[in-house]
Amino acid sequence: MPYKFTFDLSKVPRFFFKEIALISYQKGMHKSFLTTLNDLILKFKIQEATGLNLSDAVALLQDLIDLQAINSMERGKFLQTKKRAVFLPHCSRKYMDNRCKAAFNPDVPSYTCAHCSDDCMVNKADQYAKKKGYDVYLLPGGSCIPKILKTTHYEGIVGVACGEEMKIMGPLLTGLDVAGQGIPLIKNGCSSTVFNMETLRKVL
Repeated sequence: MPYKFTFDLSKVPRFFFKEIALISYQKGMHKSFLTTLNDLILKFKIQEATGLNLSDAVALLQDLIDLQAINSMERGKFLQTKKRAVFLPHCSRKYMDNRCKAAFNPDVPSYTCAHCSDDCMVNKADQYAKKKGYDVYLLPGGSCIPKILKTTHYEGIVGVACGEEMKIMGPLLTGLDVAGQGIPLIKNGCSSTVFNMETLRKVL
């Protein structure tokens, strides 16, 4: 289930995400965690940049930090896997109408990228992941993942989604003994969502 608010971190300085990663390693080591989040929000003017109120900004940063911490803990296990897949959100396509030539297969269920736009994030991610030996799924929603994982056994999964959907998928992957790596959207919504390609390449 997606957030009840929209956000756009794509204009926030790259250093912000390095701070998020650093805090994830320190999570649980001190009692001033909420103070640290508030300081981060003020330092990078997250409320002004995103239009979020303080409680929503805290929730968003909390999820980003939790995700970084889980990625770190799961990284060693993930690197030992061989059969891997990447789940991309269809809302990151350049076009959400018939200009996008991706074909949907309800039996999978997933879109297949047709590589129709060179500057489409999904096209770039799809091609890069396949060169690295990953199967790629372009999903209309997180609810498609259980069906895919029950029909095709993967040892490792890289998922691109908002933090809320990743929290839902976490227990599923654990139950199936699948090592996961999550890449958060830095701009959410129903279309034109954005993730960081550099982060995807590093994770893959």
